[in-house]
Amino acid sequence: MTWNLFHGRDFPPDPALFTLRSRLWRHAEDNGVHLQVNRSLLRQFTDTIAQARWDTCLLQEVPPPWTQPLAARSGAHAYRTLTSRNQLRPLTGVLGRFNPDLIGSWEGGSNVILVRPPWRPVPGSFRSLLLNPLRERGLRGERRRMSFVGIESDSRAGPIFVANLHASAGERLQAERELTRAAETAIAWAGAAPLVLGGDFNLRPRSSPALFQELQRRFGLCWPTAPDGIDHLLARGLAPAQPPEPWPAPGREIELPWREGVRRIKLSDHAPIVATFAAPPPMLY
Repeated sequence: MTWNLFHGRDFPPDPALFTLRSRLWRHAEDNGVHLQVNRSLLRQFTDTIAQARWDTCLLQEVPPPWTQPLAARSGAHAYRTLTSRNQLRPLTGVLGRFNPDLIGSWEGGSNVILVRPPWRPVPGSFRSLLLNPLRERGLRGERRRMSFVGIESDSRAGPIFVANLHASAGERLQAERELTRAAETAIAWAGAAPLVLGGDFNLRPRSSPALFQELQRRFGLCWPTAPDGIDHLLARGLAPAQPPEPWPAPGREIELPWREGVRRIKLSDHAPIVATFAAPPPMLY
């Protein structure tokens, strides 16, 4: 599974619920069906992730302090890579917990890989890569990193590797460079072993057809989610028993008792993407 957590915030389908008084004064807005709540949703996100079916989960835009609660609730090993806007995290983290919508992404960000039984991380396999050096970011760009780890189980003789990234937003050519760099490096690190490269690419196959064709032709990375999707799980050396597809919207909606009734909270502005891959026959790599 891959999911961009939107810094742990909710994203109701009704734009009218995004109000100035909610953003400034943490006033919950209600349209009779959905709420927009400006408060920490750590429990709601961790419960949703823990209850989902996955062996490995790739997360982006994760508030850095959430790593251990996510791992504990899911019974998983966790690997965190800090990304952008963490310079003032002792201060912005406190503000983010108090008023998530006001501080937004300035709370600080991270990418997280979760691995849970029957799979386990390969000892010493965790690595990370800076995708956009400072000279490429200039004055406006944010630091983007890829994280990478091997996983294994008793049923396989060799490992499978997974890589997680969140590419730059709003700059298609820069995101294409970052994704190419991530693919080149992940393939080199994985060697001949199977690989899943996933995350929020901020790239649509419909808008960048040449790049996705190159990923398949040059690296064997196949099965993007959809022509207009930006969250993907590409795989090499694995067959899709269930191709990547997004959760339906109700899957990330949480019911909340509210006054004399029930309202719904929609988690994140991204849908989780899930896929099932069938491993090839065991081999020694």
